[in-house]
Amino acid sequence: MKAVNITFQFQDGQPDQTHVAAEGESVLDVALNNGIQLQHNCGGVCGCSTCHVYVVRGEDGLPEISDKEEDFIDRAVNPRINSRLACQCVVQGASENLAILVPPQDFLGH
Repeated sequence: MKAVNITFQFQDGQPDQTHVAAEGESVLDVALNNGIQLQHNCGGVCGCSTCHVYVVRGEDGLPEISDKEEDFIDRAVNPRINSRLACQCVVQGASENLAILVPPQDFLGH
């Protein structure tokens, strides 16, 4: 099983954090397991938009975005072309490490 580094960058000015993810782990799981506060109102089942993040680097190592995920991203605050839901970003055979930009967590999403 291949391990991948995920570097979490924060829009609110916190210093970057890098953590190891095993293949099959979601970005949300890695964040929560390492004390990174990332909202997840639905419990990480692609039922809301609160775990919205931006994939800065390494998107090729993630599954393609589903129609359901895309619908929830449309409800997120400030969606961009590189927006994803952290619960749906499951590490798979990545050829490069991931960089994830975490938006401010002081709001409640859908």
